[in-house]
Amino acid sequence: MPKPHPKEFREDVVRVARNREPGVTLKSIAVDFGISESCLTNWMSAAAIEDGTRPGVTQAEHEQLREAKKRIRLLEQENEVLRRAAAYLSQANLPKMMYPLVRELAADGIPVVVTCRVLKIARQPYYRWVKNPVTTAEYAQAYRANALFDAHRDDPEFGYRLLVDEAREHGGQVMSDRTAWAICSDNGWWSVFGKPRRGRHRRPGPPVHDDLVNRQFTTLATGPNQVWFTDITEHKTGEGKLYMCAMKDAWSGRIVGYSIDSRMKARLAVNALDNAVAARAAAGMPVAGCIVHADRGSQFRSTKFITALRRHGLRGSMGRVATCADNAAIESFWALLQKNVLNRHRWATREQLRTAIVTWIHRTYHRRRRQARLGRLTPIEYETIMATTTPQTAPAA
Repeated sequence: MPKPHPKEFREDVVRVARNREPGVTLKSIAVDFGISESCLTNWMSAAAIEDGTRPGVTQAEHEQLREAKKRIRLLEQENEVLRRAAAYLSQANLPKMMYPLVRELAADGIPVVVTCRVLKIARQPYYRWVKNPVTTAEYAQAYRANALFDAHRDDPEFGYRLLVDEAREHGGQVMSDRTAWAICSDNGWWSVFGKPRRGRHRRPGPPVHDDLVNRQFTTLATGPNQVWFTDITEHKTGEGKLYMCAMKDAWSGRIVGYSIDSRMKARLAVNALDNAVAARAAAGMPVAGCIVHADRGSQFRSTKFITALRRHGLRGSMGRVATCADNAAIESFWALLQKNVLNRHRWATREQLRTAIVTWIHRTYHRRRRQARLGRLTPIEYETIMATTTPQTAPAA
């Protein structure tokens, strides 16, 4: 069974079909976006149900029913935790330790996360208790931390060097300055007279990935899904700015995924990555091991984006600071988009600009604009012709 297309892609196709010019058929739009006419008809019917112009069960109602069932199941589990905890604590001559009860409930099918939330205990200490008992080093570290905390609470103006002396004299804990610094750093116990944090205008942070591309834009990728380039662009409209994050395959030049939004958050980059992976999966093309090259923008250094890379089995790569040439492959695409769409005229609404962007990408850039690097073929033609001769696998990590 083929995998579904990304939700954002389906919405864009329906939007283009609804706003089509007179004489443009659904069949031609379906061909432009690489789907069947029946598929486009089904998407438009589902969109009509969602808009309320056609009777039927909406996706929101399906989600509400599923969430209601999930909530009922969760309440049943929480009630079972409370019932078992009351029975467990009512027994005599038992230690005041809840971890054995958590393990018993987990064996009976109650998730650990539910039990820990109801009993208000942390999961990480529980898993450490399951794996290994508390070591002597951890006991010593805890005593040192308690001594430093007591000293810090009594004298908040002391730095970690003075806290070492206080912990040694009053707490009886001897430690080096380096150990005290590590404990204070982990817990944020700093002197109230410390240096203030820097303001908003800071240089970009350190790269979270090495530069795995080194400006080898065309020679590094010998097949699909080996190297992707990504970046974020913005453009003004009458309603405000519109932001777009795109994923470009270095092998064919195809925009394998994108996300468009009114805010430039980390979720914009994550959605573009998820859409690209979903689109390639729908085409039966694995992406594990693919290099995703970006600049040092905060969206690409965020925890959400790094987690998404790991979840899909991708490898991150980053260029240098203030060097657009390190990401020239995607910058050239932005230049084309700027000349062919963004600067054509003023855009009154974000909806109009979004429709124009996705229409140009799928109708013109992918299927009509031939590239000399590809032997005067379009990205779609190049991938179709080379599919029989190029392995559909990404490089191993």
